[in-house]
Amino acid sequence: MEFKENLKKYQNIVNSELEKYTRNEKCPEEILNRSMEYSLMAGGKRLRPILVLATYQLLKNDNYSKTNCNIENCDFEECMPFAVAIEMVHNFSLIHDDLPEIDNDDLRHGKPTNHKQFNHATALLAGDGLLNQSYIVISNEILYSIKNQYKENFESKVRAFQEFTVAVDRMIAGEYLDTELEGQNISKEMLKYIHENKTGALLKLCVRMGAILANASEKDIEKLSIYAEKIGLAFQIKDDILSEEGDEKITGKPVGNDKELGKCTYVSYYGLDGAKEELNKITKEAIEQLENYGEKAKFLKQLAEYIQNRNK
Repeated sequence: MEFKENLKKYQNIVNSELEKYTRNEKCPEEILNRSMEYSLMAGGKRLRPILVLATYQLLKNDNYSKTNCNIENCDFEECMPFAVAIEMVHNFSLIHDDLPEIDNDDLRHGKPTNHKQFNHATALLAGDGLLNQSYIVISNEILYSIKNQYKENFESKVRAFQEFTVAVDRMIAGEYLDTELEGQNISKEMLKYIHENKTGALLKLCVRMGAILANASEKDIEKLSIYAEKIGLAFQIKDDILSEEGDEKITGKPVGNDKELGKCTYVSYYGLDGAKEELNKITKEAIEQLENYGEKAKFLKQLAEYIQNRNK
C-alpha cells in the first residue's frame, strides 16, 4: 500500500510538471501540437522520470541511514527538467514504435495509437517534435544554471546532458536491431544486447542522471547503474511475458503481436517458464545492489518488484 501511494505521489508530480510543457495556443501547427500532447499526456506509468526523481532523492542526502524526506517536501527543481525530457523521449519512441513499419500497433494505454488518432505523417512529426522538445528543455536548464543560482552544478548538468544524448542514440540503435532482425535466429548475446539498448539504455540513464545531478560519488553512480541495467532487462523480459500471456484489457496493447511479427524475445528464446525464471533472477540481482543504502532505498527496491510483478 505504501509503495502504491508513493508511486502515485511521484506520478502526480510528474504529470503536473508535464502539463506545463503542453502547447495550447492557437497556431498554424495546432494539430501537430495536439498530436504531441495526445501521446505525452496519455497516461502510462511514468517510471523513467520517477527513477530520476527517486535516485536524486536517495543520494542528495549523504547519510544513507536516515529515512528519506517526504516526496511532497523534496526539492526536485534541479533534476525535474531532465525527468521531463526523458519522458518526452520515451513517448517519441512509443509513437514511432507503434507505426506500421515497426510494431504496427493500433492501441496504446487502451487508446488508439497516435497514427490511428491523427495520421501517419502527423505521428512521425509528433515523435520528432517530442524528441526535439526534450533537447530544448535540457538546454534551457543548462543556460538557466549559467545565469542563476545553480551555476555551481553546471558541470553535473552538462555531464547528465551528454549521457542523455548517448542513451537516446543507444535506444534508437536497439530499436533498429529489434526491427531489422525480426524472423531471424539470433544468439542469446544479441538478444541481450538488443534489450539492453532498446529498453535498458533509457532506464539506466534515468538512474545515472539522478545520481549525477545529486553530485553522488562515482562509486554510487556505478553501483546504481548496475541496479538500473538489471531492472531495464527485467522490464523488457516482463514486456515479453505480457505480450505472450497478458490481458489486453489491462495492458491496453494487443497480445501475441511479438509472435506474429516474428520477433525474437526472451519468451521465444527461453520459453515462458524460462523467461519467468530469468526475470526472477535478474530482479533479485537488482535489489542486491541497494543493500548499502538501507531504508532510504526502500522505494527503489519496491520499484524493482513492481516491474517484476506488474500486469501492464
